[in-house]
Amino acid sequence: MTDKIEKTDAQWREELSPKQYAICRCSATERPFTGKYCDHHEAGTYLYAACGAELFSSQTKYESGSGWSSYYRPLNDAAVSEQEDDSHGMRRVEVQCARCDSHLGDVFSEGPKPTGLRYCINSAALGFEPD
Repeated sequence: MTDKIEKTDAQWREELSPKQYAICRCSATERPFTGKYCDHHEAGTYLYAACGAELFSSQTKYESGSGWSSYYRPLNDAAVSEQEDDSHGMRRVEVQCARCDSHLGDVFSEGPKPTGLRYCINSAALGFEPD
């Protein structure tokens, strides 16, 4: 991971689309099966759309049936951070970009081997760089 990125709210609003801002900076969520990477199968690397941090490899992407782009592990341990989230009457683990602390989605413990994890990520938070 490169240096931490810190921006003002006004800078984020200027750089992100309204949908990206709502998801990445306000922890909103896309409707299931609507994200552009939900049914995406090209080989490459998924990046955070705003800061370019490399987050997930297409090799760890799988069809979870959840309606969101799902991965069983981040590209490396420093790519994302995880924060416990007890809002909305349930316990979840929020996934953030470790470089700029933007909301990406959530991680659940019902994924495939080898990790048993499902990183459930909003497509609006992602960009893609083909191999």
